[in-house]
Amino acid sequence: MKKRFIALAATAAMVMSTFVGCGGGTASASNEGGGDYKTTYGDKQFDDVTITVELFDRSNAPEGSTITDNKWTNYVNQEMNKVGINVEFVTVPRSDEVTKMQTMVGSQTAPDITITYTYPYAEDYFNLGGTWDLSEFIDGEDQARNLKAYIGNDCLDIGRNGDGQLYGIVARRATTAKTNFFIRKDWLDALGLEVPTTPEELHEVLTAFAKENPDGRKDVVAAHLVQMWNMRAAFSTKTQDENQWQVAASEDCIMDYYDQDGMREFYKYMNTLYNEGLLHKEYYTMATDEDMFKSLFCSGAIGFCEYNVNGNVDVLRGGLLQTLKENDPNADIVSIEPLKNVNTGQQNSAAYATGGLIAFCPKTASAEKVEACMTYLDWMCSKDGGYVLYHGFEGEHYDLVDGVPVVKDSDYNAKDKDWIRTDLFLTGNQGYFDTVDDFNACTSKECPGYEDYVINNYENALKGNVLPDSYYTAPSTSEYITDLKIVQDEYQVKCITASPSEFDKTFDEYMSKLEDAGIKTVVDERMEYFGVTN
Repeated sequence: MKKRFIALAATAAMVMSTFVGCGGGTASASNEGGGDYKTTYGDKQFDDVTITVELFDRSNAPEGSTITDNKWTNYVNQEMNKVGINVEFVTVPRSDEVTKMQTMVGSQTAPDITITYTYPYAEDYFNLGGTWDLSEFIDGEDQARNLKAYIGNDCLDIGRNGDGQLYGIVARRATTAKTNFFIRKDWLDALGLEVPTTPEELHEVLTAFAKENPDGRKDVVAAHLVQMWNMRAAFSTKTQDENQWQVAASEDCIMDYYDQDGMREFYKYMNTLYNEGLLHKEYYTMATDEDMFKSLFCSGAIGFCEYNVNGNVDVLRGGLLQTLKENDPNADIVSIEPLKNVNTGQQNSAAYATGGLIAFCPKTASAEKVEACMTYLDWMCSKDGGYVLYHGFEGEHYDLVDGVPVVKDSDYNAKDKDWIRTDLFLTGNQGYFDTVDDFNACTSKECPGYEDYVINNYENALKGNVLPDSYYTAPSTSEYITDLKIVQDEYQVKCITASPSEFDKTFDEYMSKLEDAGIKTVVDERMEYFGVTN
């Protein structure tokens, strides 16, 4: 693990030195065209321009296809060729996208459209002069009309800095539902236990799952990915005040430091689960090795987890419950409501902000290529673009029912398009939908026989007090974020895996290391921005 930390630090240093070497400064497109760009799809015929576009690779291409050569990448080029644009895809492993992005940007080999979910990095690259100010391509009245209509100003403005410069195009989320707690309902029933409503009750349930397992298993664990937002919300002391939550709801390390009282109890709880054998001994590797998590899930070794909002039956993630049932027809994993906060007794649901991934253009791309890139993203926001990429073709993949696309054959869709649709569609997270109700209605129909699971999942994920992620980035974040994340990665693991007698000492050391890495500056800036004085 230490080698990975060193590699990350070295990559960050390379990124910094490359941008500084390029001269830094503003990346305004006004220096290279004055804003006369035409970026609404169909308004301009390009002269055989080729753009490169990052594409997440989940190693799930069906037989006969590859991630870059398939029905849907061919459709992209069929439609873009109509306006003289060719699209070449640059694949990046989804589980390693940040490290790969840093390496590509630092070595000036990043694709013309580069994507990430980590906004501070995108803003940092812009501040260092390495990426384009996209406002010259987007803000004109006749520019990117489809894009602005679909994404909307509120979401688009997330990608702006305080000077109004647009450093990236932020995708609009179809829903802000984020994660759920999932539990083995059949084991609860067999043991005569109620659904847990508090962390204390959950501890009792997990102990029973492991010690009195109705299937006689000895390998049952509670498995969590590293980001445990709903679990954190069950311990946080900052959930009652929206502005205090916004200060905390950025990076794990910021919440850990700003909400030290609540997070000390959170880590102590997780430490107890770990030391009692109720948390998988290598839980932290599941953040980068999702196959390991899925294997445990589908083999029936998981009694409880926090996972993606629809993760138990989501076709994109492989229909995990469906696979589990093939091995054990009586098995049942359902989502449950968020646990009550230990301080207030209130349910809190961590939620996404309105924006999803952010797409930006490195300065290695010419003005003409950026113009073509924005035209590509504009096409993504049209019915012939993102709508088709996500839903497919009427009559083949779906029928319209009251204006909502309803899946005809989910098995066919899973093999034909679902495996790649969310990664190709860059301007909308979780699909092309006009409203959240449309999203819920359509998504439930994609899991025949599990419609109720899907509806319950999305309802449970937004129960109680909804706590959205913050999209504000403190000015000093870009300066300190790499070092802070190195400390975070190391000490989150240490806090959870320490012996109980060493826990408090380890947590205090974690706080001290965060201070050494500059976190107080970031937190102070966030507190000032949100008007929080204590």
